[in-house]
Amino acid sequence: MAVATSKSRFISGFGFQVLIAMVIGLGLGLLARELGPAKGEAGFALAETLRQIGSIFVQLLRALVPPLVFTAIVASIANLAELQNAARLVWRTLFWFAVTALIAVLIGITLGLVLQPGLHTTVAATQAHAPKTSGSWLDFLTGLVPANVLGLTASTTINDAGAAKTSLSFNVLQILVISLVTGVAALKAGEAGKGFLAFNASALVVVRKVLSWVIRLTPIGTIGLLGNAVAQYGWTTLGQLGAFTGAIYVGLALVLFVVYPVLLASNGLNPLKFFAGAWPAIQLGFVSRSSVGTLPV
Repeated sequence: MAVATSKSRFISGFGFQVLIAMVIGLGLGLLARELGPAKGEAGFALAETLRQIGSIFVQLLRALVPPLVFTAIVASIANLAELQNAARLVWRTLFWFAVTALIAVLIGITLGLVLQPGLHTTVAATQAHAPKTSGSWLDFLTGLVPANVLGLTASTTINDAGAAKTSLSFNVLQILVISLVTGVAALKAGEAGKGFLAFNASALVVVRKVLSWVIRLTPIGTIGLLGNAVAQYGWTTLGQLGAFTGAIYVGLALVLFVVYPVLLASNGLNPLKFFAGAWPAIQLGFVSRSSVGTLPV
């Protein structure tokens, strides 16, 4: 009976749903590729439908980023005010973030030098282009200053038909700066700021609920994203990226199952307890490929 229950949970689980969606997306993408995904060909309608499904799913996630980041950061600052030695906790958090980030970078560079995944692709070196722009530390620091209170920027592009299209985008770092300043200001305001912090806490719960609904659409979004990739690039082209993808997964496995346990054990923490508590977030991040969607978990 226990085996049957475990099996039913697996079949109805979120990860299994995404796995099935990947198979369906792969099949539909191959079908659209076989029929012809270009405009005027038999597979164009299917390829366009897959593209639209994937695009709408990503757009829904992106739309929730600004309110989620803002409300989550402000709520975190409010919670830190209730802790003793909050400043020490912040610096320790930043320190360990820097340490783990440095280790991850070193692992990535080492794997790139050892495995050299770029050698396994057939893309000609003559097709590579130098970036049109390059950034510096000064540009990075300047970019932290919000352009407006919402952290939004507008850009205009010209399509092949000569029509202009204006779109809005957000800068997460600028939203982060705005959130930090707002949270600290609300705390410094004393009694007058408590109402705002209470509203922010309520807004965070609402945003999380909406985000949970969007995350449940991940299997559908996966069908569109994977199907569109296969229809547009073809299985052969995607297969050439296999070595690159494999190198990424090797690096992720080293960080997750080697670096984390070593750091946890060296600080007197039980790695098994850590993974037991963190696994729901790890699983959702793995199958959804969305750091924003995993943030509430």
